[in-house]
Amino acid sequence: MSQGKLIGSMLIIAGTTIGAGMLALPIASAGLGFSTAMLLLFMAWLLMTYTALLMIELHQYAHVEALFNSLAKSLLGKKGQIIANSSMIFLFYALCAAYIAGGGSQLQLKLVQWTSVELPHQTGSIMFAIIFGAIITLGTAAVDKVNRILFLIKIIALASVFYMLTPYVQGKHLLEMPIEQGLILSAIPVMFTAFGFHGSIPSIVKYVGLDMKSLRKIMIIGSALPLGIYLFWQLVSQGVMSQSSLMKNEDFPSFVSGISTMLQSPNISNAVTIFADLALATSFLGVSLGLFDFFSDTLSKGNTKKDRLITGLVTFVPPLAFALFYPKGFIMALGYAAIALVILAIFLPVAMVWVQRKQSEQHDDNYRVKGSSVGLAVATLSGVLIISAQCLQMLGLIPPLG
Repeated sequence: MSQGKLIGSMLIIAGTTIGAGMLALPIASAGLGFSTAMLLLFMAWLLMTYTALLMIELHQYAHVEALFNSLAKSLLGKKGQIIANSSMIFLFYALCAAYIAGGGSQLQLKLVQWTSVELPHQTGSIMFAIIFGAIITLGTAAVDKVNRILFLIKIIALASVFYMLTPYVQGKHLLEMPIEQGLILSAIPVMFTAFGFHGSIPSIVKYVGLDMKSLRKIMIIGSALPLGIYLFWQLVSQGVMSQSSLMKNEDFPSFVSGISTMLQSPNISNAVTIFADLALATSFLGVSLGLFDFFSDTLSKGNTKKDRLITGLVTFVPPLAFALFYPKGFIMALGYAAIALVILAIFLPVAMVWVQRKQSEQHDDNYRVKGSSVGLAVATLSGVLIISAQCLQMLGLIPPLG
């Protein structure tokens, strides 16, 4: 396999991961303490990388173009297929709507600044969906090329943020202990969703082929890049502000405003805004690519212009409609996104691998993820913990974030 495809695939995984989840980390980790936040992030990375490798193990027994829909049906039957489809559609539509709303809002502000004309509030969201939807419709190769450029600029912007914030990091802030134990449970779903790239795995397999050594490298390195960036992001965000100050921020914009005011540096605000814009764009590309290929498989659509256009409409019109007409209602549904992701990225891969291993002969020389049944059990229990934490927070039994 070409080195370009290998690197490009890693960046699609990393670009999909480093998005809105990262923007939420300063708020989610407020009150946790730096060491606790680092531990949770590392454990989330281990869990999600493990289940990503489980997906690679599954793909070696299927056709190179097999997606979640067909994998679930072949191994778990019709009920498994329905669960997989429902989880995929709910999660990806929710994320796409959030990215269209967030990216469209940012684009709207820039259009007003550039044109000095008051535009309808839907303009930014519509343009965002059309521009990036067109790129997705062109195929994975086009997404790869655009994502490389955006990812490079995003990393430059992020490096600028790190460069400007690092001198203000104070060791005493990093040594603070958790303010409230319940906050640790509240943060777990956000830390988990910050590594949600699994919907893009079938697209990567389709793009790269069944080269198990390369796919394994893509999953590990592609997810390790966000881990390294997240850890440094926690270092500067929690090192610049005390936990009590961080907990006063209700969302990411207030966090940026708070840092800019405290440090009296508009350049930091500009750099973080650029990074946030690109984070939304690259995440949208990765998530919507997985959703596009999912619908292409489910609807049995080919690669003709007509078929890709139909698939594109099914992929982008519903989340765009939600983002335009029901933004508040859909944002409420995002609270359940972690539950859908647990089903999609943990429960289903574990269940399918369990069935696949029972079907495979003991002397099978194909790739198998280490950990045996113990690893599958630990992953399942971790998924139960994440769902429990999310439900406890929704019921008001543990502190809310922000």
